[in-house]
Amino acid sequence: MPMAERKASVVWNGGLSDGSGMLDLVSSDAAKQLPVTWAARTEQPDGKTSPEEMIAAAQASCYAMAFSNVLSQAGHRPEQLSVDAVCTLDMVDGGPKVTRVDISVTGKVPGLDQSGFQDLANQAEKGCPISNVLRGNAEITVNATLSS
Repeated sequence: MPMAERKASVVWNGGLSDGSGMLDLVSSDAAKQLPVTWAARTEQPDGKTSPEEMIAAAQASCYAMAFSNVLSQAGHRPEQLSVDAVCTLDMVDGGPKVTRVDISVTGKVPGLDQSGFQDLANQAEKGCPISNVLRGNAEITVNATLSS
């Protein structure tokens, strides 16, 4: 039996470039009727979302949890972690492909120096379930900055 299953649904109308969809986060009801379009993926979002933005959101939130856990297990409970993730879509061999996810984390963690913070940040990325789904398919980078 799985630990958890979560569901999202999209209803799409029309073709790829002229169509649009509405995304619902079904399991949580946290968001309904989020508009998605091809243009939001490849041009300006204009108030619409994209699969890549959802990947970035999943990466940022998963990584924040993973890093918090790694820090706590190492005896350095974080006061605050601020995580950004950028998911990059490129054309590869004539088709769109997610090529990289860049994670930036700034943290306030007593008792750590910058080197230790970066080491634990890298360790957390290796244990992050979303990173583990993406690894091998996209380059993942971690830029960690310890704040005072």
